[in-house]
Amino acid sequence: MEAQATYNYKVVRQFSIMTVVWGIVGMLVGVIIAAQLVWPDLTFGIPYLSYGRLRPLHTNAVIFAFGGSALFATSYYVVQRTCHTRLFGDGLAAFTFWGWQVVILLAAITLPLGFTSAKEYAELEWPIDILITLVWVTYAVVFFGTIMKRKTPHIYVANWFFGAFILTVALLHVVNSAALPVNLFKSYSAYAGVQDAMVQWWYGHNAVGFFLTAGFLGMMYYFVPKQAGRPVYSYRLSVVHFWALIFTYMWAGPHHLHYTALPDWTQSIGMLFSLILLAPSWGGMINGIMTLSGAWHKLRTDPILKFLVTSLSFYGMSTFEGPMMAIKSVNALSHYTDWTVGHVHSGALGWVAMVSIGCIYYLIPRLFGREQMYSIKLITAHFWIATIGVVLYIAAMWIAGVAEGLMWRAVNPDGTLTYSFAEAVKMTYPFLTIRLLGGLMFLSGMLIMAYNVFKTVVGAKAVNDAAIPAVAGAHA
Repeated sequence: MEAQATYNYKVVRQFSIMTVVWGIVGMLVGVIIAAQLVWPDLTFGIPYLSYGRLRPLHTNAVIFAFGGSALFATSYYVVQRTCHTRLFGDGLAAFTFWGWQVVILLAAITLPLGFTSAKEYAELEWPIDILITLVWVTYAVVFFGTIMKRKTPHIYVANWFFGAFILTVALLHVVNSAALPVNLFKSYSAYAGVQDAMVQWWYGHNAVGFFLTAGFLGMMYYFVPKQAGRPVYSYRLSVVHFWALIFTYMWAGPHHLHYTALPDWTQSIGMLFSLILLAPSWGGMINGIMTLSGAWHKLRTDPILKFLVTSLSFYGMSTFEGPMMAIKSVNALSHYTDWTVGHVHSGALGWVAMVSIGCIYYLIPRLFGREQMYSIKLITAHFWIATIGVVLYIAAMWIAGVAEGLMWRAVNPDGTLTYSFAEAVKMTYPFLTIRLLGGLMFLSGMLIMAYNVFKTVVGAKAVNDAAIPAVAGAHA
C-alpha cells in the first residue's frame, strides 16, 4: 500500500474550471467574427480586432484552450481512476497546467498583434512552439508514467485513445512547426511550396483526427458508461475501433488539397482513406450509443447523458459528412464554400464541445465534494439552447455553402459566369445572420454553465484526497 493512497484531483480541478473559462472566451471571439461578417464595420477598422487576426485566435482558443483543457482534465482523471494509482509526478502535472495557460495567454497576445506563421491551427510563432513542445513532452511523461505504475493488469481502452492522441499530436506538432527563425517574432517554414501544403494538411487534418477525435473518444469510452451505469456495449469493438481509426486517419490529409498542385495520386489516396474512415468512425459511434442499451429511460431525466449521447450523434453525422466531402466530385462543389465551415462546426460544437460539456458536468461535483450540480434544470436548459444553436448554425452554413458552390460554377450558354462573386456573397447574407444567432445561443449556454459551475463550487470543499481502492480490479 502506498504511503499516500490518494488521487491527484487538484490538477483535474484546475483544468476543469479553465475549460469553462476558455470555452466562453473562445466562443465569444467566434461570435464577434461571425458578427463582423454581418456588419463589416463592427470593429471600426481597428487592426488588432480585424477578422484576419481574430479568426486564428478563435480557432486556437476553442481547439487548444477549451478543447485542450478538457482533454488534460479528463485524461488525468481517467488514467488515475482506471489504473488505481496517483498521477506520476505531481510537480510535472502542475507544470503542464501552468505551462498550457501561459501558451494560451501568449497566443491571445501575439495573434491580435499579427505575429503568425500563417499555418492553419499552427499559427503560433517559434518561441511559443518550443514551449508547447516542453509542456507536451511533460504531459506524455505524466500520462505514460501513470500507466507504467498502474495497479491494474489491464489498460482500459480510454487510455489507449488518450495515449495515441498524446503521441501523435507530439509528432504532428514537431514536424509541421519545423521553421527557420529570422527574429523573435518571425520564422519561415522549413518546407517550401506544395511540400509545405502537404505537411500542413497532414498536420491540420490529424489535429482533427487525433486532438479533436481520438482524445475525445477517450472521454466517450469512460464517461458514457459511467453516466449510463452500463458497461461498454462491445469491448472487442472498442479495440478494433482504436486500431482501425489511428491507422486510417493518418492518411486522410490530402483531401484538403483537391484540385491543387498536389500530385493527383496523392489526392486520390487522401480521398480513399477518408472513405475508409467511415467504418471505424461509425463503429465507435455505434459502440457508444449501444452502451445505453437497457438505460435509454435515463435520457428523460439525465441532461448530462443527453449531452453525451447527442455528441455521439453529431460525431456520427460529421464523420459521414467528412468522407462524402472528400470525394473529388463532391469536393468540386464544396471546396472553399461555407459548407466546409458547417462541417467543421458540426464536429466542433456538436461533437467536441458537447461531449466536453457533459464530462465537465460529471466531474465538477466529484471534484468539489457535491452530490450533484447546483441546478439540473439549468443543465437541461443549457442542453436545449446549445442543441438548437448548433442546428441553426450548421443548417445555415450547409445551405449557404451548397448555394455558393452552385453559383460559382454556373455558366451562361456563351461560357461567361452567370453570377458575379458579389452576387454570391449577397446570397449568403441571411445565412450569415442565422449563423450568428446559432453562435450566440451556444455562447449563452456556456454562460449558463459558468453560473451553474460557480454556484456548485462556491462554499464547496475541494476534494484532493479521494481514496484509491485498496484492491486492484475494484470499480473505478
